[in-house]
This record gives sequence, C-alpha cells and structure tokens, in this order.
Amino acid sequence: MTDRQRLSTSPINPDQAAEFLRGRRSVDQFEPNSQDYARLRQAFEIARWAPNHHLTEPWRFYIIGPETKEAIVDLNARIVAQTKGHEAAESKRQRWQAVPGWFAINCQRAADDITAQEDYAACACAAQNIALYLHSAGLACKWTSGAVTRDPGYLPLLGADLATEYSVGLFWFGIPKRAPRSQRSESGHHAINCP
Repeated sequence: MTDRQRLSTSPINPDQAAEFLRGRRSVDQFEPNSQDYARLRQAFEIARWAPNHHLTEPWRFYIIGPETKEAIVDLNARIVAQTKGHEAAESKRQRWQAVPGWFAINCQRAADDITAQEDYAACACAAQNIALYLHSAGLACKWTSGAVTRDPGYLPLLGADLATEYSVGLFWFGIPKRAPRSQRSESGHHAINCP
C-alpha cells in the first residue's frame, strides 16, 4: 500500500470513528495491578505520529516506577496538607497510591514563544494519541496537571532538568473500574462560517 492510499483509506468509517472518539473517558479509578507497560510503550510509539510543526519532536515520555510514584505521592500529600490540611492529604495519598500505572509527558523548552506554543500543542496531540491508543486496548487514562506538576520538586523526581523541560502532565492508566458518564454542552459546538 502506498502512502497516498494509506492517507485516503481508513480502517473504520466516520460513524465508527465518532463513536470511538466519544467513548474515550478520563478515568481515576482502576482495577488493581492493571497497568500494561508493554502496551504503554506501544502507545508512546504511536504518540510520535502526532502533528508536530517543523518536526521538533519536543515530547519526553517517562514511565514512572514504584519508587518515583511513591516520591510523587509524598510530594503531592505535602502540597495538599499545606492548603487543605492533614486529613485531606492522607485521603489523597490513599487514592493516589491505589493507581496502578503512571507515566509523565514533558516538553522540551523552546528558544522562542511561537515554537514553544507549537511544541506544547504537539505534546497535547501526543497525549491524545496515547489516550486513544490505550482506549483501543481497553485501558483508560487520566491526564492531570495539578499543583504537584508545577512544584519545583516534581521534575527532579523524574530525573528531568528544569532548565530544558517542563511538565505537560502526569498520567494514570489501567483497566477502568467503571466507565464514567460525560457530557458536552451544545454551547461548546461553535462552527463559524467565514466568507
């Protein structure tokens, strides 16, 4: 099959694609030990095919193991304790410790603002590719960009250099315990015809 045929031929029809895309959900409750790191590595390969202006490939993917996970959970609990108290921090700690699979996406810092915007957009597209690929494999994920990802102590836990990278997000994945319902408002569907 030629590249041209590949671009014009889809393995699914538009209705199937629409149903599949609407079926993806952000999930924060997973079955225990349901992470699949082999599948995640395949998702990273698919992520590299995200739209990316000038092919800068700014994304950096991190698979988070148990020691790093525990350090992130501790950092987050300290942050929550400062703003919401010890009880809230311990509740959050328990919830986060139950999450089976963890990964992170960082973006390489760019020299100028335009490239920086394009690179962040490329990383967001890569994250969506990962989410959709995992969804196709029966796995769900959640993208979080909360306070922990902006804390100066977070990136060093990944072994990342603050001077050359910034966090796009921290992600959880695994087999979902339940499929959450989701709605989109009609007001979010604006198509403006321009003459």
